[in-house]
Amino acid sequence: MKRYIALLRGINVSGKNKIAMSELKTGFVEMGYTEVFTHLNSGNVIFSSDIDDTAILVNTIKMMIKNKFELDIPVFIILQEELEDILNNAPDWWGDDNKDIYDNLIFMFPPLSYNEFYNKVGNPKEEYEKVYNYKNAVFWSFNRKDYQKTNWWSKTASSNIRDKITIRTANTARKIVGI
Repeated sequence: MKRYIALLRGINVSGKNKIAMSELKTGFVEMGYTEVFTHLNSGNVIFSSDIDDTAILVNTIKMMIKNKFELDIPVFIILQEELEDILNNAPDWWGDDNKDIYDNLIFMFPPLSYNEFYNKVGNPKEEYEKVYNYKNAVFWSFNRKDYQKTNWWSKTASSNIRDKITIRTANTARKIVGI
């Protein structure tokens, strides 16, 4: 049995793609996943399964969401131990207690590579944002008051890349991995 984290992209945002977490949890349990719990209202589901293939997990979860909620939602699956490895390799500047800084972790949906992602969003503005790539994730930080001055803020929300990534804050990433 392996421990997984499913990150659903774009649910319960500005009143769109509404899914009650209790109903989402029920859907996971009905598919036979165990030790299921959700975190926040933004599509973070932690669960256990004996299925080793993340592509199969992604497809079955997407199908359940389509059937149960009539939504076509991008789903990113990561092993809990892989997310722990990513967080253990965070740069020193990411995720500290400075409340003025917004620390994000960008997850790239396969087969999106960092180079392809970077080519779509371009160079970060070094005076406003810091980035560091590790495996299939990008650590991204910027000052909250300067977010509109960053290059990546609007680009990560643009239509040509947004369905290929999902973003979580440092606090959320740490909470869902359990470290």
